[in-house]
Amino acid sequence: MNISVIGTGYVGLVSGVALSEVGHHVTCLDINEEKVAQLLRGESPIYEPGIEEMMKRNIKSGHLHFTTDYKEACDEADALYIAVGTPEKEDGTADLRFVKAVVDSVAANLTDAITVVIKSTVPVGTNDWVQSLFDEQAEVVVNVVSNPEFLREGSAIHDTFYGDRIIIGADNQEAGDVVAAINKSFDIPIFRTDRRSAEMIKYAANAFLATKISYINEISNMCDIMNANVEDVAKGMGMDKRIGSGFLNAGIGYGGSCFPKDTSALLKQAEAQGMPFPLMRAVIDTNADQQLKLIDKAEDRFGSLKGKKIAVLGLSFKPNTDDMRAAPSIPVTSRLILDGAEVTAYDPIAMNAAKNVLPKAITYAESVKECIQDAEVIFILTEWKEILSDLLSLIQDNNKKVVLFDGRNSYGYQELKDISLVEYYSIGRPLLTNQLEKVSY
Repeated sequence: MNISVIGTGYVGLVSGVALSEVGHHVTCLDINEEKVAQLLRGESPIYEPGIEEMMKRNIKSGHLHFTTDYKEACDEADALYIAVGTPEKEDGTADLRFVKAVVDSVAANLTDAITVVIKSTVPVGTNDWVQSLFDEQAEVVVNVVSNPEFLREGSAIHDTFYGDRIIIGADNQEAGDVVAAINKSFDIPIFRTDRRSAEMIKYAANAFLATKISYINEISNMCDIMNANVEDVAKGMGMDKRIGSGFLNAGIGYGGSCFPKDTSALLKQAEAQGMPFPLMRAVIDTNADQQLKLIDKAEDRFGSLKGKKIAVLGLSFKPNTDDMRAAPSIPVTSRLILDGAEVTAYDPIAMNAAKNVLPKAITYAESVKECIQDAEVIFILTEWKEILSDLLSLIQDNNKKVVLFDGRNSYGYQELKDISLVEYYSIGRPLLTNQLEKVSY
């Protein structure tokens, strides 16, 4: 089919490239001319493993094209995807102005009946609202279908082709059939429902995963107090098929473009309907507290962090992405600077993005080695393989005792056996000294 995708962020670009990979002719639109010029060269504006190779292959084959022209995107399209951002507003609700702008532009350029697919994460009822806008503005028949995404940044290409399910929410059977036909080549189970239920599935799924993360982090805090090991606890829990092992990794909380804004948006939707939703409020509050857990541990250990030379390793909210949205490194480094620490930071991919959101007082290093060279304390905030594979040998080569605070439980005790650490603090696991003794807090 001929498909147009409006928006070239994580969702739009990955979706468009993947659709071209399975044989559709895809035109991706973005209003940023410089960005489109970059895309036409086969250069991805986002860091996502594997996407540039797929882009270049499909540009060369003629299956993938980029434009800034709405008329070009609308002409001859069999289906049009809306995949623009819905960022969180100051009050926690979803900002739909970008969706509205796209609808206005598309409606003004349509000349034939079309199926419009909402890929953006939107509050329940938004697809109905978009349908009403097209009914008012478009001179042709438009059927709106909800088709939420379930992609993880850093593995979005893999998730597109090996996902658990594809959700199609349609109040028009034929429009739902169009979207089902588009996705047939992915050979992933399709679940069909109405538009509002599809919208709710997206929020409910993300909120549940966020809840699992906040829950195991609260358990990790109990493990800290009671001298238990959260990794063993999580493994024992996960063996229960009713619970499962996914998203039971204790750490310094979730971040990124989805969980923070989706949990907040769901809470606000509930409150707007007169439902307080205390569970979701607790999930959000727990995550905010958890992001500063390493600071709490460091202050308990040293009393004051003023003047301490601290190396911060990993800045993006997770590995394999340069996304800094709601990254724990933001509150952590802000607090360290506020406490008077001297902070040097390193991330293999996200440093340029980090410089726009982290405190100006931070010094940036060009490598792990440079970052830890003079450090008395090391914080691990993101578990990049590049960082973890080099760090312990570099500490040993540095021949300088340091205190390591690991926010991702990156290492097992045996890996640290001969490393010159004064102490190793992690999340929900007993303190480890350089004699490999487990010590109660």
